[in-house]
Amino acid sequence: MASTSSSTLSISSSSTLVDVKAPRQSAAASPQCVTLPTLPPPPVQTQSRPWKTTAYCRKIARNVMAMATGEAPAEVAAAELPEIAKTLQEAWDKVEDKYAVSSLAVTGVIAIWGSSGMISAIDRLPLVPGVLEIVGIGYTGWFAYKNLVFKPDREALIQKIKDTYKDVIGSG
Repeated sequence: MASTSSSTLSISSSSTLVDVKAPRQSAAASPQCVTLPTLPPPPVQTQSRPWKTTAYCRKIARNVMAMATGEAPAEVAAAELPEIAKTLQEAWDKVEDKYAVSSLAVTGVIAIWGSSGMISAIDRLPLVPGVLEIVGIGYTGWFAYKNLVFKPDREALIQKIKDTYKDVIGSG
């Protein structure tokens, strides 16, 4: 390996280290090394910068004047929350014990994170993923035969799903 204290190194297309400051050899001497030309420095853009700053300052001044008069700025008034965000905000406002709900949410995130780690560890074992796949295919076949093939069984399954839905929702 070349030392990196006094010279810079670059990686060529053949994954070998090439000393950039060393004298270059001709292409016939080392055909496996390809170097790229250096790029010129980026152009200095002095004119566009003050224009952007001026536009930004005007926007802030417009918002400050609107807030001072009691009007909502155009950007805030135009960007209303979607219906689901309003629903979530109302539900959060109704919660009495926000500490417990927050703790449950954090616990749920940690549980999902831990479960994904455990599943990925099981997935790395040699035979377990194949066996679990076979078990899953077998159970799917059994469930389809038991609940979906015949009409009375399908109707019973649909009724069971509706009853469970009513129990969860609380109407009924």
